[in-house]
Amino acid sequence: MTDSHHEEVLARIAKGLVYTESEAAFQAPLRRTEEIFEYNRTPPSAPEKRRTLLVQILGSVGERTVLLPPFHAGFGSNVHIGDDFFGNVNLTFVDDVDIRIGNDVMIAPSVTLTTTGHPVHPTRRADFGRFSEPIVIEDEVWIGSNAVVLPGVHIGYGSVIGAGSVVSHDIPPMTVALGTPCRVVRHITDEDLTTRTAGPESV
Repeated sequence: MTDSHHEEVLARIAKGLVYTESEAAFQAPLRRTEEIFEYNRTPPSAPEKRRTLLVQILGSVGERTVLLPPFHAGFGSNVHIGDDFFGNVNLTFVDDVDIRIGNDVMIAPSVTLTTTGHPVHPTRRADFGRFSEPIVIEDEVWIGSNAVVLPGVHIGYGSVIGAGSVVSHDIPPMTVALGTPCRVVRHITDEDLTTRTAGPESV
């Protein structure tokens, strides 16, 4: 493929249009699969090595970041994480395009953040046809266990996503949202400063 063809494919990806595995193959050098494998084998007694690998893997990473192994990423290099992040075990980034996570974000076990989906018609899935849209998670968000965040979603500041939710649409700031599909159930207020739980349903 020529550089001009690469640019055409990247432009289609940026617009959220369908592209194939063969068309995107030139992006393979951006994958950090070997480094991710090594990170997941690094013992807890080697935090400096983990940090060094994480800087190599991610597109950008802030200070005081905790990402418990194992984690998984298609690229790794398209993930951008702010300061004071905590990611629990089995966090999966399907990062064919950017996943941007702010400061003070907490993510519980077995959460999937996927920027990529596939067309409904099987003919369009030939050669792993797919589309990708960026995910943005603003500061101080908490995402509960086994949640799935789908392509193009923007989660606003301070929000809580309930365990097991499938987030297919944007979530406004300072709200509790849960369910399949994920829906806002209430706003977060100063009354929450004196309570332990987010609401009548567990998050």
